[in-house]
Amino acid sequence: MKRWVPHPILSIVLCVVWVLLSNEVAVGSVLVGAVLGLILPHVTRALWPGVRIQKPRSIVRYLAVFLFDVIVANLQVAVLVLGPENRRKPAFIEYPLQLTDEWAIIVLGCTISVTPGTVTVDVDMTRRRLLIHCVNVPDPSDVVERIRKRYDNPLMEIFP
Repeated sequence: MKRWVPHPILSIVLCVVWVLLSNEVAVGSVLVGAVLGLILPHVTRALWPGVRIQKPRSIVRYLAVFLFDVIVANLQVAVLVLGPENRRKPAFIEYPLQLTDEWAIIVLGCTISVTPGTVTVDVDMTRRRLLIHCVNVPDPSDVVERIRKRYDNPLMEIFP
């Protein structure tokens, strides 16, 4: 028998997002959100092949670190942009991948791109490297080590 709720967290998130978008907590909007939360995961099931997430608590820690880093990076980029131009040291960095799961690599690339001051330019799966552009890079090895410690290692726990 097929599962009624193949992605329970997604179903809850869809319901909550629908209620927030409807801008009222009423029985009707909650019911529509619940129906969407039950139907949409079934419709999008083909888009989730082989995604197996382990340790959901690690996801919460990962998101907390990510949100903190986004806030700090916003402030750092603002200081760089408003400060003298000669303080900026933009550079491209090749980041060696340790991750093997393609979903984990996608999440890592998106995390880097969404964080202000960095963007994933290329994913080279044959050489197992990400090409990253950074607005300010005093020491490339520090950037690689920071990404490995704050994002790569937790993603190995989440996507074994």
